[in-house]
Amino acid sequence: MTSQNPDKYFSSFRAYLRGEKNASEHTVSGYSSDISQFANFAFSANPEETNVNWDSVVLMNARLFLSELQNKKISRTSVLRKISSLRAFYRFMMREKAVSSNPFAALSMPKKEKRLPKYLSLNQIEALVGAPAIYWAKGADAGDEKCDQEFANFARLRDVAIIETIYSGGLRINEALSLSESRLDLIGDIVKVKGKGKKERIAGLGKSAIGALRQYIAEKKRMFGSSDRNSPLFVNKFGTALTPRSFQRYFKMYLGMAGLPSDMTPHKLRHSFATHMLDAGADLRSVQELLGHANLSTTQIYTHVSTQRLKNAYKNAHPRARKK
Repeated sequence: MTSQNPDKYFSSFRAYLRGEKNASEHTVSGYSSDISQFANFAFSANPEETNVNWDSVVLMNARLFLSELQNKKISRTSVLRKISSLRAFYRFMMREKAVSSNPFAALSMPKKEKRLPKYLSLNQIEALVGAPAIYWAKGADAGDEKCDQEFANFARLRDVAIIETIYSGGLRINEALSLSESRLDLIGDIVKVKGKGKKERIAGLGKSAIGALRQYIAEKKRMFGSSDRNSPLFVNKFGTALTPRSFQRYFKMYLGMAGLPSDMTPHKLRHSFATHMLDAGADLRSVQELLGHANLSTTQIYTHVSTQRLKNAYKNAHPRARKK
């Protein structure tokens, strides 16, 4: 049975994440898991059940924990996230004067693996946009029930609109599926997006996305009637919000229909947006704002993708660049 005496700083930190940082429950859960893992390692205690002597931790304890994670062959990305969580936790406790130092601040970290983001070519985007029509024309099986023609047509229009909106605006899948019709300006060619940390930004809507959205909204009203403009834009067959998990399942099927790599995800449409924008000459700051990145360095990874593409094109085409 769980004790009713959780560590007060652990509880306060989670309240701080929710209240001051506007962190999602997913983020709060991640931080909590990382901190609990360290508490179990250092004290054999669970901070959700008992108070912990956080001020007794020194740099050596932090190093031993880092070594433990590396010995378990945990990915570098996960290791960096866990140490980052603990650094943030100790910064919070220093602010609260609960500890005298941050033992994780001076910890030498393994270099993060640099992976160039994968993206779809323009031809692949076209193939993907055409895939829902092929899939639903075949009387696709959605879940456990065969869908009738009416819903198949609705799902086709909906999923094309989602793909076009994500790619057109560089949206994350959660951002797209949390949209309401009130956030669309189909005349001004923009959409108001609520991103990470509940920060709002303006994203663009191209001609193809606007056309797809108009068709989908008309069909949605025909099927479900007029609804509150603040209700979910993208809905399932019951008229309730479509979940990211459901769309990801359809997305996998569309990849197969379009003959595209199975490891592609809806997030790769966001990568594609950034890469294609920079390829076409957009400036880095504008792409940063459109993506909603807090730091320019996060956006700069796409310049490496564009540069690498140009280098490959040069090596393949220039007669003096090809290996003999």
